[in-house]
Amino acid sequence: MKQMDNKFIPYSHQWIDDEDIEVVVNVLKSDWLTQGPKAAEFEKVLSDYTGARYAVVFSSGTAALHAAYFVAGAERDKGIIMSPITFVATANAASFLNANPVFVDIEEETGNINPDLITEAITKQTIAIVPVHYGGHPVDLEQISKIGRRYNLLIIEDAAHALGAEYKGKKIGNCEYSDMVIFSFHPVKSITTGEGGAVLTNNKKYYNLLKMFRHHGITKNKIEWSNPISEEWHYEMHFLGYNYRLSDIQSALGISQMKKLSKFIGKRRQIAKIYGEKFQNNDFFICPKEKDYAKSSWHLYPIKLKNHYQKKKSEIFAKLREKRLGVQVHYIPVYWQPYYQKLGYKRGICPKAEEFYQKEISIPLHQSMSDEQIKYTTKAILEVFHESK
Repeated sequence: MKQMDNKFIPYSHQWIDDEDIEVVVNVLKSDWLTQGPKAAEFEKVLSDYTGARYAVVFSSGTAALHAAYFVAGAERDKGIIMSPITFVATANAASFLNANPVFVDIEEETGNINPDLITEAITKQTIAIVPVHYGGHPVDLEQISKIGRRYNLLIIEDAAHALGAEYKGKKIGNCEYSDMVIFSFHPVKSITTGEGGAVLTNNKKYYNLLKMFRHHGITKNKIEWSNPISEEWHYEMHFLGYNYRLSDIQSALGISQMKKLSKFIGKRRQIAKIYGEKFQNNDFFICPKEKDYAKSSWHLYPIKLKNHYQKKKSEIFAKLREKRLGVQVHYIPVYWQPYYQKLGYKRGICPKAEEFYQKEISIPLHQSMSDEQIKYTTKAILEVFHESK
């Protein structure tokens, strides 16, 4: 494996080895560069791993969200319920379709949407609930699924952080409690295709629409044509879709990465365990913990500063960066962004989320970390906090 820069330890980082490079080179030497047999193979690998009936790969996680919302019927003035503690793409993909993100506050422990607050946010315009598995820790899907069924709403899991996570002993992505699940394959995620994403579903109608959406709204399936035409070259565009295809180059990398997923997740869980032990009962911050129903993929390790240190967050963050730790903050509440402020969203609508943001710092945790780097990270973090007393 190409060694990462030992002078800087990012909060997350891809692992690319010679096997990954070889499979990509093999595709470059083949007849297929854009979407072809490797994309279909990658989809099967994802379906087999998660237990979902269908998988459709996309050019990014954002494209996957856009497609899922389209299939859900997102349009002007429709509402999509979500957490504000997420990357802006979760909300932006709704805005692409002129639908309205509806932000619901979070659980303090996990950073996930609080299921107990969802019902009061539902209106006649609501079409879907989008629970985000923040940091790789699954939401309580069964509870949210019951709300969805009661109000006839679709459930779309934003599992961009959660490939490899488990809910009640089953892999996230199986769609047992949801209509669709989206994954991201950005380099900081569980596996990478460079850029890439996927939507998984057990619904054949959604599956067909998703495939059309990523290919300009076009179908070559004769059964779906508006006229019975026999020409081999015929195709029909039924709606305005996009070029959101994932190439065979990227798909080959994804297939190779999936072979290492259990190893990657195992390493992340090992590091999380070490952190939990090293930082146990410290006076400075609270460590994340898994709920009984969940096994996190540990995409993030979000520590939450205790009161005195919360006031010193900027100073602590800067000192950690000086120690060559690529700490980050996940996330600024989406509705604080200038774009959403201009749309009329006000600060204060999700107080727990805002408090979470004020406390949270993500420290390095990923499969590329060496034992030396793990040891250095724990030592450097404790040094910074002791100095900040």
